[in-house]
Amino acid sequence: MKGIKDKGTFAAPGDYIHFKSIVPLHKIPVGSKQWRYYDFGPKVVPPLICIPGTTGSPDVYYKQVMSLSMKGYRVISVDIPRVWNHHEWIHSFEKFLDAINVHHIHLYGSSLGGFLAQLFAQHRPRRVKSLVLSNTFLDTRSFAAGMPWAPVLSWSPSFLVKRYVLTGIQDGPHEPFIADSVDFVVSQVDALSRDDLASRLTLTVESASVAPLLLPDGSITIMDTNDYCAIPQHLKDEVGERYPGARRADLKSGGDFPFLSRPDEVNLHLQLHLRRVGVEPRPDLVPGAPRIGDTASPSGENKRENPSYQIRHQERSSGIPSQGELKYDDKDFVEEPKDYNGAPSSDVQVIVPFIAEESSDIGRLRGYMREDKDDLPGDDRDPLNSNDKSDNTRNQPLGDSESYGDTIVGVS
Repeated sequence: MKGIKDKGTFAAPGDYIHFKSIVPLHKIPVGSKQWRYYDFGPKVVPPLICIPGTTGSPDVYYKQVMSLSMKGYRVISVDIPRVWNHHEWIHSFEKFLDAINVHHIHLYGSSLGGFLAQLFAQHRPRRVKSLVLSNTFLDTRSFAAGMPWAPVLSWSPSFLVKRYVLTGIQDGPHEPFIADSVDFVVSQVDALSRDDLASRLTLTVESASVAPLLLPDGSITIMDTNDYCAIPQHLKDEVGERYPGARRADLKSGGDFPFLSRPDEVNLHLQLHLRRVGVEPRPDLVPGAPRIGDTASPSGENKRENPSYQIRHQERSSGIPSQGELKYDDKDFVEEPKDYNGAPSSDVQVIVPFIAEESSDIGRLRGYMREDKDDLPGDDRDPLNSNDKSDNTRNQPLGDSESYGDTIVGVS
């Protein structure tokens, strides 16, 4: 279900409205910083933590939170708090993990988020068990050279900072699914303050580079798009050269935000990655999911209370084909997309077609034209902080409030 767009307005997609209705946004203070995040899925499963780019927010990964949590994975989507240097980011992120009682993590980062994920893996190698990197980079020098006015970011007016941030997003024409992802991200940028954007731009241009990681290449997946992306191709190539043994998951298209424009493919690659690094899902802990050994089909009333049923019902009622069945074997699993008649599709990509309205002016910050298509382990932790933490996520009692998406109180 897609939002209907009029001139100068943005209507939230129906699946996003459904997501907001069932997944709470947590806000906790960690020291002097406030962290905003979504945490959904069985708490006994090691979490996949999603870190957005400069223009992102915790909401941009809502499709991953919904899809993977319904399959028994725990997904945490975080915001980048207002930090002004990389050391502050590492320290604040570590305190955030301590606050939510998580030690071993798997990180998925796009653009700036991928760079910050690598920095954290470099300085806290014992906490990071794997990485998924998408359209990211190893060094900030190229961005620093392109923004000589960075020292006055904190004094610049809000509209100027937002305009600069949005210049990295390609103007149309876009395919409809990419245009929708751009519209969604632009709406998120509108909600960010000047200081939020200025701090992220500062992280992008502050002099820093990723040193070789202790994490083996086999625990890294590189998921890049092959069409236009704001990150220059030579910077993405450097990431591939740094991790020659990493798994490649190249997407034919998807733009800067494949997690929104190509969610089926991205979610499949994330599942493959998590399975390869030893993360076992717990679908039996998903509320309302059928348990192994259940012979009787649930009643219509119970079905309607099942979140996964609600999502499938919403997709079918809106004309969006649901995902194919997952096929498991001893080594790996693949997803078999279905066409509209229910037959297996020969194309690996799952494209969700819809009718997009022509719009040449969707607001002051949304000048995007769309085109309609018919077919649609190693060393210990950083020596700056040698206080080690035990893995508090294991051997916890499974209370009703702890097993699935509970609320965390703040710490100072």
